[in-house]
Amino acid sequence: MGISQYIKEIGRGARGAKPLTREQATDLFGQVLDGTVTDLEIGGFCLAMRIKGETPEEMAGFLDATHARLDHVPAADRPLIVLPSYNGARRLPVLTPLLALLLAREGLPVLVHGSATETSRVLASNVLEALDVPALSAIRKIPCGEVGFAPTELLNPALKRLLDVRRVVGLRNPGHSVVKLMQPTTGPCVVVASYTHPEYARTMGETFELMGMTALLSRGLEGEVVSDPRRTAQIDGFVRGVRSELQAQESGTSSEVRGLPKEIDVTTTAEYTRRVLNGELPVPEAIATQVRHITQLASHA
Repeated sequence: MGISQYIKEIGRGARGAKPLTREQATDLFGQVLDGTVTDLEIGGFCLAMRIKGETPEEMAGFLDATHARLDHVPAADRPLIVLPSYNGARRLPVLTPLLALLLAREGLPVLVHGSATETSRVLASNVLEALDVPALSAIRKIPCGEVGFAPTELLNPALKRLLDVRRVVGLRNPGHSVVKLMQPTTGPCVVVASYTHPEYARTMGETFELMGMTALLSRGLEGEVVSDPRRTAQIDGFVRGVRSELQAQESGTSSEVRGLPKEIDVTTTAEYTRRVLNGELPVPEAIATQVRHITQLASHA
């Protein structure tokens, strides 16, 4: 046992590193999640992958290992909408709770999962709690029309520990990619995914195709999966791995979105979300469009 043989392959620098097969990646990531490797090996793995970058085959293997070890949410009566939320608010309010609650209003079961990766940010979980959606204390079925928030450690404690390596080494690792792509349910689902840097769009899209997943992929709001209300981004949909373009990107940024607060604190964000849900403020068109596309994908999941 051990992952040193894999580190030798992936740790030879950006040009000399060799990609792992899906089976090798499954074995490697499984050992990391099972805690059978040393902290030094985990550090070596994280740094090597950060330099090399993940291939779609490696991501598929990492996901295979993860799915085999998750505490899965039971299947719901309709496909579960999965919203990873790990970035939080930076300069704009975190609007993932708004997206989640709008989808629930369409009668869909919605799972938001996440954890803090940087301590200074307002998280979706903070806003959801202010909106009377507390974090789950145990995995359970999410009824249609309801939002549930699952901390990452509830789905898999070892995955949360891997995310926390960032606090030590200061760099993201494959765990941060896995949590944004994983399917934490035993039933049909739509994974809503986003990217910040365009180079990740290709790898994420090819991973969805390789895994045969139903998903929506677009550039999100400061790392969150919700659409940026100021822009019209490209949106791609995947139905059991088959890709289609749902929306073409348009250039330009809107200078103002009606009602969108400039403050990013929990109270202000929760109040804005309530006002939109109550019809006192309009749903930003970019988010309304995203809701329509996700709902349509759910009908094919």
